[in-house]
Amino acid sequence: MQGVIKSYDPVTGDGVVLCDTDFGEFDLAPGALDGSLLRMLRPGQRVVFELDGSNCATRLTLGSEADMGTPGFPPVEV
Repeated sequence: MQGVIKSYDPVTGDGVVLCDTDFGEFDLAPGALDGSLLRMLRPGQRVVFELDGSNCATRLTLGSEADMGTPGFPPVEV
């Protein structure tokens, strides 16, 4: 899934991701940044994420206009 960071507290690791497609809000799962190059998040930052069994955002990676399928940008081959 793709979205933007709505809020993030670097001390507690709590945060919310706003999904691009349906504007759903998902809390960050504990350890959502584990194994990621990301160490901090900022409001408005574009991310790609998955949902865990608790419907929390996890496995966050950096998003960009190219991999978000934004019109005018060629699709990224995975």
